[in-house]
Amino acid sequence: MRCLVVADLHYSLPQFDWVLNAAPEFDVVIIAGDALDIGSAVDFRAQIVVVRKYLRMLAARTRVILCSGNHDLDERDESGEKISRWIGEAGNLGIAHDGDSLTIGDTFFTVCPWWDGPRVKAQIGVQLEDAAAAHRGRWIWIHHAPPANSPTSWAGARFQGDIELVQWIERYRPDIVLSGHVHQSPFTKDGSWFDEVGNTWVFNAGHQFGSPPTFIALDLDAGTAFWLSAAGEQCIDLGAPLERPAKNIAEFPGWLIAAGQARGPIPATASTPAG
Repeated sequence: MRCLVVADLHYSLPQFDWVLNAAPEFDVVIIAGDALDIGSAVDFRAQIVVVRKYLRMLAARTRVILCSGNHDLDERDESGEKISRWIGEAGNLGIAHDGDSLTIGDTFFTVCPWWDGPRVKAQIGVQLEDAAAAHRGRWIWIHHAPPANSPTSWAGARFQGDIELVQWIERYRPDIVLSGHVHQSPFTKDGSWFDEVGNTWVFNAGHQFGSPPTFIALDLDAGTAFWLSAAGEQCIDLGAPLERPAKNIAEFPGWLIAAGQARGPIPATASTPAG
């Protein structure tokens, strides 16, 4: 199984275009939060309309999984906590989304919402407990914020991760957690696009401007994770102990070339990957 993992697209239509074109090379496309951009000059409601069109087209090409991030919150629930109502409606498009758990091939995926308060946090706790009882085989979580005190949440001056996620990982021990949120982690000294919490691999692709987006490609059958950005192209062996720095990609598999991995110019906001 091959998974394309992106996050923090932030209503970048060139990046959505790239994901749409790359999608047929993957069994699953995973958007780990922040499809929208609350800081954009484009009206939030208009963003939702456009992104829903992209999601509909993506779902026609491959399986799609989408979790909410802090930029995706469009309403408050009855308790006053912010939620992403529009992502909650993504099931109408045949897309797995916040609160879902599903099996694709031999892999069980659990999709966590962004939590803004105690009610949704408790909801995630129940969701993970139920999923732990139900899952068989490989278990992958999609959770927008990376774990606290991990290189994947290092922003250059402090960690910006989720301590609750660390506790959930330690309790339930998933195989892989896919996140985003902290844009600069892979490009910052002491930061990284990958880490281990216990025996759980955790990933954060980071964020860059332009097209393509930074992305992670998981080849689960081969046990390999590839990270590609304008600052570098690396891979790690998921079956081996964690080792830093990650290896540069010596030879691109044909499917990754077909997905459009070619590097563009290094943007001013990117630097040598931290590994």
